[in-house]
Amino acid sequence: MKLRYFFLAVALLAIGVVSIAGIRGGHSPKPPLEIFPDMIYQDKVKDQLPSAFFSDGNSARPPIDGTVAIEMPARNDYGSTGKWDDTHWGDGIPVHEARDGGRPLAIDAANMARGRERYTITCSVCHGALGDGKGITSKYGMNATASYQVDRIRNMNDGEIFNTITHGKGQMLGLGYNISIDDRWRIIMYLRALQHSQNASFDNASPDEQKQLKAKANPGATPAPAQSAGATSNGTNSRLSVTYLDQKTMRGWIEQENVNPLSQ
Repeated sequence: MKLRYFFLAVALLAIGVVSIAGIRGGHSPKPPLEIFPDMIYQDKVKDQLPSAFFSDGNSARPPIDGTVAIEMPARNDYGSTGKWDDTHWGDGIPVHEARDGGRPLAIDAANMARGRERYTITCSVCHGALGDGKGITSKYGMNATASYQVDRIRNMNDGEIFNTITHGKGQMLGLGYNISIDDRWRIIMYLRALQHSQNASFDNASPDEQKQLKAKANPGATPAPAQSAGATSNGTNSRLSVTYLDQKTMRGWIEQENVNPLSQ
């Protein structure tokens, strides 16, 4: 008796499912009853159809400026890769006029200041304000950060440094996603100034700076007339080094021309 009720319940269930869902492959002029509507009926814009949502009435939107199609070849020039070709790193800053509404890339005070700003924000935490690898992270156990003040990196091509900024190296992650191409070159400009500031000779100083350095080295001596730029000095003063940027003040030729930071 109980088994009869079981089969009756199964039959009623099957009839109910077929009645609601319909027979697969059957045709009817009436719209189907859908228990779970597909996403095809959601509010969306279909290709090549008008849309009242946009002011111009077009559903297809024009690509934003600078959009590159997937099938287009990549831009592999020196300014974007740091390479002259597939096997040789390039050298030098690829200067250019302003384009795409941006600023020009040139070796001048404005671009150098921008490079210092980007370096301070992105690089100095590890590489330090002087590029000596003694940033704040060195206080917390990260002691393998490269110093820019070694001959290996002083002699490294600009293109290879650009590639390292873009893709990273060792413990350093690539920063190409976060730093624009031109700003990477500006950072390199400022990096070269940092290297020079920590490796300059007495002859690299301006005449006024040479005069001040001589006075510091010989406090009791009468100051001698300043030498012309590029002149060779005599005696022990020729071994004096000039520091244009200071760890505490970061003063230098960028902001204060003809001011010797050693006198601050």
